[in-house]
Amino acid sequence: MTPRPRARLFGTVAAAYAEHRPGYPDAAAWALEPVADRPEPHVLDLGAGTGKLAAALPPGVRVTAVDPDTAMLRELRRHVPHALAVAGTAERVPLAGGSVDAVVVGQAWHWFDPDRALAEIARVLRPGGVLAVVGSDDDGTEWMRGFGEAAARGRPVANGAGAAALALPPHPAFAPPESAAFPNPVRTTTDGLLATMATHSWALLSEPADRDAAFARIRDYVATRPETASGEFVLPLVTTVLRALRR
Repeated sequence: MTPRPRARLFGTVAAAYAEHRPGYPDAAAWALEPVADRPEPHVLDLGAGTGKLAAALPPGVRVTAVDPDTAMLRELRRHVPHALAVAGTAERVPLAGGSVDAVVVGQAWHWFDPDRALAEIARVLRPGGVLAVVGSDDDGTEWMRGFGEAAARGRPVANGAGAAALALPPHPAFAPPESAAFPNPVRTTTDGLLATMATHSWALLSEPADRDAAFARIRDYVATRPETASGEFVLPLVTTVLRALRR
């Protein structure tokens, strides 16, 4: 499948995505620091999904959320009613040139054509504006590595959305990016963890038998680990932000 149809799989589980995917409580404010002194900065949330990042933006900003999937945008309008939700893509942003102060991208950069997206982002950003790309991953502890191995069993299940996959190619319109990382622990249960994983692209693309087998391995693994066996536990996520200024 090509990236764009694969990305639009999420609309089939939009309500579950909105309920179970983690947010970004601390990363958003740092992302917008370069434009925080502007009066009511206009922020474009690109590839906004159900509004996880839009919901974390600080008060006093004007938010336009763009996503190609109408089902995801319906959920966004429910959860972030103050945002203007508009259908569109990173490669064809439905906004005028020089109309926004910041562009934020949460867990979606890997779905974009980076060259075309950067050209469009440069077009809509005002001089001195900021592009912030956000990704989340686990903290790399031993038990989380074991969790990944139990889920994969010899085949990759990662969808490339994690912090390790973040990269902004050089572009003449942007200064070199800087980065920051923020702990983002999520309290959950085995059922909650599996509900989250059921919204990941690998699970949506898997044959049902393969997905169910992976989920069974995860249940078995979580039941044996001291970090998780009690029932409720903390998933040790880390959110990373790349931030680049528009020249």
